[in-house]
Amino acid sequence: MRGYLASSVGVACATALVIPLSFASGALAAPLPAAAVQQAPDVPGSTQSLPLKALGQTPSERSPGTPELGLPEQDVDPFSLVGVVWEDAFTELDGTVEVRTRAAGSGVWSDWQQVETHNSEHAADPGTVESDARSVRGSTAPLWVGPSDGVEVRVRAADGSSSGLPEGMRLELVDPGDDPAAADPDTDIAPDTDTAPEPDTGQAAAGPDTEPTVGRSPLGGLEIPALNQSDTEAEAAAAGDILAGDLAVGAKPYIGPRPRIVTRKGWGADESWREKKFVYTGSVKAAFVHHSATGNNYTCKEAPSVIRSIYRYHVKSSGWRDIGYNFAVDKCGNIYEGRAGGVAKPVLGAHTLGFNTNSTGIAVLGTYSSSNPPQAAVTAVAKLTAWKLGLHGINPSGKVTLTSAGSGKYAKGVKVKLNAISGHRDGYVTDCPGGRLYSKLGTARTAAAKLQGR
Repeated sequence: MRGYLASSVGVACATALVIPLSFASGALAAPLPAAAVQQAPDVPGSTQSLPLKALGQTPSERSPGTPELGLPEQDVDPFSLVGVVWEDAFTELDGTVEVRTRAAGSGVWSDWQQVETHNSEHAADPGTVESDARSVRGSTAPLWVGPSDGVEVRVRAADGSSSGLPEGMRLELVDPGDDPAAADPDTDIAPDTDTAPEPDTGQAAAGPDTEPTVGRSPLGGLEIPALNQSDTEAEAAAAGDILAGDLAVGAKPYIGPRPRIVTRKGWGADESWREKKFVYTGSVKAAFVHHSATGNNYTCKEAPSVIRSIYRYHVKSSGWRDIGYNFAVDKCGNIYEGRAGGVAKPVLGAHTLGFNTNSTGIAVLGTYSSSNPPQAAVTAVAKLTAWKLGLHGINPSGKVTLTSAGSGKYAKGVKVKLNAISGHRDGYVTDCPGGRLYSKLGTARTAAAKLQGR
């Protein structure tokens, strides 16, 4: 509900099939530690959590005499992603966060970079167990800076006073750890080179953390392979519970071929961090496209590290039950499973505040406010939505109606007509998924519909 109170404009914006059985428990992530998080040796990665302090006078080129919070230039343990969190999840950060980092081993400092200060619009819906959990904190969007060993940060309220900043602000420095697949060249994740596409409401039952029964990968669980059209239709027909209630009796199931999807195991998710049970929504009527706002300074080989970092930041730093997005897409067009519960299932995410019910969230890794998204990423969005929306009888180029749970843009209970493939900004007052990516959604809708055979 914290994002429901926001009024700022211009903010940034799963392994195989699992059968739902029972409602989710209320257990969520542990509270933020007072010092840096120390992981057991067999757990990849770490988080350094550093309290921000008053910096006194700002630099001479800025308003003199205005206090700031931050940290002076200092050496730190290796990290690759940064963000800022604070204790009260209902408090918005109305101001700016800037960081500069030192590339690991080089001694070279970056220029100052801005961190997107509003992240609450990528969150669980108001009134849900996840939203109301005591562990949930306010947070900025995370920023990927690459391997670094030095940092400096400054935070300044919009009114020019540190007194207007949230209480308990901490800098989170996330080390994603080594890629678990990188040690074996036979299991490396290769880019998807096939980039040209062919010319109601409520929370359902939740299931325990059980082993998947269908859709297992033949590659040790690292990926779910692509299927052709006929095999996709056959699999969907065999798993009749997926389509039940979504298609009219006798209706033709328009489903795009299932694309290749890198599983949570494939990108290295530590399953001990997340809430153990899965939570489902009733259906998937719409796909909301986001940009991760983590910046574009990553290679496709680094994409699993970026996702592990976001996962750690969402769960360990922000207190969410799991990574917020249902899927992620990198600049090479690789598709990744996000929130656990089954890629073909209607997993309830925390990606579009007010509209997580009956939707799925897809984050394109990067920032696309002023940079064009690669065509491979747009094509991957089309492939994913052609399949995912097709499982629930949805035309990607059509319109759907969702009921707002309270988003700031739409009051609770308001029925909103949206594109089946929408941008985050269609449901919330935000720049996400960035103007450049948003302008490509029409292309994705058309390509997805063609992939469904419409």
